Amino acid sequence: MKSNKLYMQMIFIVSLIAMLGSLYFSEIRLYEPCEMCWYQRILMYPLVLLSFIGLIKNDANVRLYVRAMSGIGILVSTYHYALQKIPALGESANACMGVSCTVQYINWAGFITIPLLALTAFIIIFILSFFIKKD
Repeated sequence: MKSNKLYMQMIFIVSLIAMLGSLYFSEIRLYEPCEMCWYQRILMYPLVLLSFIGLIKNDANVRLYVRAMSGIGILVSTYHYALQKIPALGESANACMGVSCTVQYINWAGFITIPLLALTAFIIIFILSFFIKKD
């Protein structure tokens, strides 16, 4: 279906932008990713490949894998954002190895942090996956 291709393209673009954004922060800006950031990367990076394969093969079944990974990504990103923005939660959390998961490298407009950017991408991808219909 033609609309499936459009939604798969959108998922590919969103996941690619999220991946490139995370690489920009770590490789160009030299922000060291915390443990929770790595978990979010582990969930986001394969979405680029999955959506690309689904796009090339015109396989609507990819939506199930995309939906599952982005759904888990929503949970991880929400928890990470809560660690950063809810002081009591951040203070009581187990210590991450390396960089603290409460570090806010960016804090645009007082609330936009890297986990919120990841959360936004995961939500967009999750919603788009529901528009892809089985052939």
